[in-house]
Amino acid sequence: MSRLPRSFATLLVIVAMISTVTALVVPVVRSAGSYRTPRAGESPSAGTVQTPSGPLTPLDRDFVKRVRLAGLWEIPAGRMALAKGGTPEVRTAGQHLIDGHTELDRADLDTARTLNMEVPSEPSAQQQGWLQQLDAAQGEEFDRLFANIVRNAHGQVFAVVAQVRASTQNSTVRDLATLANSTVLDHMTVLENTGLVKFGELTGPSGSPSPGASSTPRR
Repeated sequence: MSRLPRSFATLLVIVAMISTVTALVVPVVRSAGSYRTPRAGESPSAGTVQTPSGPLTPLDRDFVKRVRLAGLWEIPAGRMALAKGGTPEVRTAGQHLIDGHTELDRADLDTARTLNMEVPSEPSAQQQGWLQQLDAAQGEEFDRLFANIVRNAHGQVFAVVAQVRASTQNSTVRDLATLANSTVLDHMTVLENTGLVKFGELTGPSGSPSPGASSTPRR
């Protein structure tokens, strides 16, 4: 008679354990079933969204905006170099900025329309400050500022372009990054050909100056 109560008690414990596990598992299953990937246009700042050309990440969106901002200040900077540049190399670099960013800006606006994105319509406050510095400078001072400010800005964005080109799963963004990569590399090269770039004062990809370097404007 003493064994029956123990067996019955054990059975009750087993039933209670099964009920507890079921109570824990069912909400998890229901939760998993209710999840869906956000669609394009649904809170794009919240994270990755789906588009016809693939997932669009926050990094992708930031890149598209950066490309637009680059054209908004570097095309005017290139025009200044054509008008005020004291050497053929500086004027050549200015023409490359105009040509390259005109094409890249057109591609960027097409990309933004395709992805239903808003992009800036004017340079950032920092970029406007760089344009003011260049506008106020003359002669050798202009050449030096132009070569170093613009080269440093390109060095900053080059790392972002490479990261996006390597990681994006969005084919529209990938095409833009491919064009941006070749454009930025060309501009870095012609700016370095001026012989005025102070490499020891350029900031690295993280934005921190090289050892012993002074602070240099960033993109």
